Amino acid sequence: MASWPSGNRLRRAALIALVMVSVAAPVSGAARPADVPAPVPATSGSVPVASAQALSERYAATRADIGAAERAATAHGDGKRAAALRDFRAPGRQVLTFDGRDGGRVVEVFGDLSTADRIAVMVPGAGISVDNYWRLRSGSTSLQRASGDRTAVVAWLGYQTPTTVSLASVTSGRAEEAASGLTSFLRGLGASKPAARTTLVCHSYGSVVCARAASGAQVADIVLYGSPGTGFDDVAGLHTGAVVWAGRGSTDWIRNVPHYKVGLGPLAVGFGTDPIAPEFGARIFDAGDSGHSDYLKPRSPSLRNIARIVTSQPAPDKHPGGSSA
Repeated sequence: MASWPSGNRLRRAALIALVMVSVAAPVSGAARPADVPAPVPATSGSVPVASAQALSERYAATRADIGAAERAATAHGDGKRAAALRDFRAPGRQVLTFDGRDGGRVVEVFGDLSTADRIAVMVPGAGISVDNYWRLRSGSTSLQRASGDRTAVVAWLGYQTPTTVSLASVTSGRAEEAASGLTSFLRGLGASKPAARTTLVCHSYGSVVCARAASGAQVADIVLYGSPGTGFDDVAGLHTGAVVWAGRGSTDWIRNVPHYKVGLGPLAVGFGTDPIAPEFGARIFDAGDSGHSDYLKPRSPSLRNIARIVTSQPAPDKHPGGSSA
């Protein structure tokens, strides 16, 4: 973690106050959308035995839960949420778990989980919700296609992501809340598919979530891309046996985020060491000129190299000093 200039506690306090004001002020006057009511899902629990029949039954049961949530959203007068949920029930969608309460939680499978030798679990960052889930779906679809038929990609929207411009997006509270759910999901997945090679693929704030789940996650690789930091000084702090990778595109705005973690009482702002810095200790992959939302764009260097990590192919191309920091 980058050190703060010695003997200047006032500056530390001033920075925290500045960050809080700068991220909170733009959204403080915005109307908060009402929570959309949804029934308790009938289907819950860990990943079932990953046979084609068991998964088919699970997808059908979850589709019924989504239908109940859609009807509740319609009755509430939220047409946007109802339309989003209607899309989840489209033919061919493979939703493993769903809960429409508290903003919504979704775990969806791309590819055939029953026959997959390799699994990539996608953990999104700030600003992803049920209402704009298409962004996560698009990247998951691209990665599954790039990784081949023996790979299943699982989009894990298992937590309430912070809004992009908010105090929550520069502190670790949401990540702390999400980590246990991600760890539990990965354990269930491992029990269901013990022979599969699993990779965590973590975008932006999602890398903060993955870092906190890393010690309990039995995965082969952890990929951090577009990351603001993890909240840990280095890879050793993650306490994981996985290979940790990091990449950042040359046009990603997050390269300008200061890499400090500043604490005052119970509040800590920022996520510390840059994951592509040598002192963090990650293996670096070339992310080309990707912008913050472009890493999984078809035919991009970043997509190609993330797919190579997922499929355990020869080491991805490396860029001196990281991916165009």
